[in-house]
Amino acid sequence: MKAIKGVDISTLENWLWEAACSIRGQIDAPKYKDYIIPLIFYKRLCDVFEDEIMELSEKLGSEEIAKKLAFKDRRTIRFYIPEEYLWENVRKITTNIGEKLTEALRKIAEENPKLKGIIDIVDFNATQAGQRIISDAHIQNLMQILSKYRLGLKDVEPDILGRAYEYLLRKFAEGSGQSAGEFYTPREVGFLMAYILDPEEGEEVYDPACGSGGLLIKARLVLKEKVKEEKKPLKLYGQEINPFTYAMAKMNAFIHDMDADIRVGDTIRNPKFIDGGRVKRFDKVIANPMWNQKFPQDVFENDPYNRFTFGIPPSNQSSDWGWIQHMYASLKENGKLVVVIDTGAVTRGSGSYGTDREKEIRKRFVENDLIEAVILLADNLFYNTTAPGNIIVINKAKKRKGEILLINASKEFAKGRPKNYLTEENIKKILDAYFGWKEIEGFSKIISIEEARKNDYNLSPSRYVSLNEKEEIQPVEDILVELANVEEERAKVDRELKEILSKMGFEV
Repeated sequence: MKAIKGVDISTLENWLWEAACSIRGQIDAPKYKDYIIPLIFYKRLCDVFEDEIMELSEKLGSEEIAKKLAFKDRRTIRFYIPEEYLWENVRKITTNIGEKLTEALRKIAEENPKLKGIIDIVDFNATQAGQRIISDAHIQNLMQILSKYRLGLKDVEPDILGRAYEYLLRKFAEGSGQSAGEFYTPREVGFLMAYILDPEEGEEVYDPACGSGGLLIKARLVLKEKVKEEKKPLKLYGQEINPFTYAMAKMNAFIHDMDADIRVGDTIRNPKFIDGGRVKRFDKVIANPMWNQKFPQDVFENDPYNRFTFGIPPSNQSSDWGWIQHMYASLKENGKLVVVIDTGAVTRGSGSYGTDREKEIRKRFVENDLIEAVILLADNLFYNTTAPGNIIVINKAKKRKGEILLINASKEFAKGRPKNYLTEENIKKILDAYFGWKEIEGFSKIISIEEARKNDYNLSPSRYVSLNEKEEIQPVEDILVELANVEEERAKVDRELKEILSKMGFEV
């Protein structure tokens, strides 16, 4: 088994993709991650455990004594792996491999309670319509390929292994269509958001829709890059609704050698971080929630934590501003949040007759001088949509009071397959404009609250920063959401009118 410390990242990526390809045809591409990612994690745990036993052996003069000490005092090691369930022993099994592998992972979870619901989430012996989902032969082949390299402490840096892990997540997102994009934010977009977040040592950073944990990890990596020698690491917190994706987030943090408090559950209906009857507050919040998600109105109206004080999002249409209000409620007094969301969140309702709930919520954020910047991204960056996104920065400690920076970065990208991506130059240009608070012709503009007010609280960068003479065209998806909002308001007025007429004695 080869050590891979210091090797090119592409070597590690190619090796892991070889593993993925070894089960091609046996199962659908979207399910590759279900089997490969837990195995990579399992192998990392076993290799690290063996490294720690060897370190203890050198100190104690005996491997046998080291193993006995590790068994009795779990504080001497990160995780305890029983001898029969070590990777090297399990991979030598020749019969009932799926059953034995599943047993091994469940026993390891029993020995290490903090791994419950993380390492033991997959049944490698599961069947569908009377057939094994993944055969013993494919499992054996997969384990043999993954056995080519060690993943121990002395073999590979956590950040390099984390990069390879993220590479697999990206490949799965590319091959899985819409659903995979819900747990994976493109690497370059994630780093752009983390740089804008600008985390400081010792801060608490929260992602209420954390997916596979990438944005939290990038916040920590950006801090490490900034301070070089970290004295007080970030404290990372996240919540994820999907149990399997939650497990991937926990694995991702462990593989990056980072500690993260991640909990499973529906953040809007049942937030898990509660402090004194309200949601816990954090220094920084970073997120990519599901865009235009739908929640019944009573979820917001009957919220026990008083999160939606700026207004109730439209029923069953777009809850983008529900998510943003949850994030805002989760901020400390001088906190800052960075969220990437559908472009309609900054335009819907502006210029329309009558009231619009999204616009009214947006208006309150503007009038309270909380919105610091809006950055329009390019098309086709995200895996679950070809639509562009907006990064919205909300800052309780804005330095430039009464101003909002709008950046039209819709032309900042490089063509890729299957998706476009941001280059280092693209990211640098956006960050220079943001941190320098610059107006650049055809790229960025600083507007006042009064100007936002005159434009009926439309905060689309493309409205203020023209790339050409073409008139801004509203996306069809946003028009449909607006029409649904109008229909909802019409129905509400009808109900109220009928109630009035009924009280007056008229038949309705």
